[in-house]
Amino acid sequence: MVPIVETARLRLRSFRESDLEAHARMLGDPDFVRHLGGKTFGREESWRRLLSGAGLWALVGYGYWAIERRSDNAFIGQVGFADFKRDLEPSIENMPEMGWVLAPETHGQGIASEAVAAALDWARRELPGREIVAIIDPANAPSIRVAEKAGFHSREEASYRGEPILLFRRAPD
Repeated sequence: MVPIVETARLRLRSFRESDLEAHARMLGDPDFVRHLGGKTFGREESWRRLLSGAGLWALVGYGYWAIERRSDNAFIGQVGFADFKRDLEPSIENMPEMGWVLAPETHGQGIASEAVAAALDWARRELPGREIVAIIDPANAPSIRVAEKAGFHSREEASYRGEPILLFRRAPD
């Protein structure tokens, strides 16, 4: 069961089939995916990614939430934690890896920071004593700011799929 987390403006909830079209629009936009490996995703792959985010909850006890704007119930992104068993150096396997993506029209409104803070509040209660990590493209300055604002202070260079990536760590509360 995916918990519902609410903030003043947002509802973090389980994914719905009706989220697919908005999710596919985001992942099909070349500008949107430039910090996510640069490769756009079609509708089928977008669906698989939604399923993956939802399925994590059953396997590892945490996962991704759909981010819904409470004012109009619109799907505007996703936030959460995963263990994707990445082939990353240094290894982050078995650690909750936090990630977030939001629709471009929401950028610059503090929504990413609000969603990340709400997810981290949940993690403090449900994953006590766990270090949380995040990997971010070195060119993604807005996400780096969100991570630093959320308390990800340790930053180190890492390599993922032969490309440089920044690994951020957030100590347990």
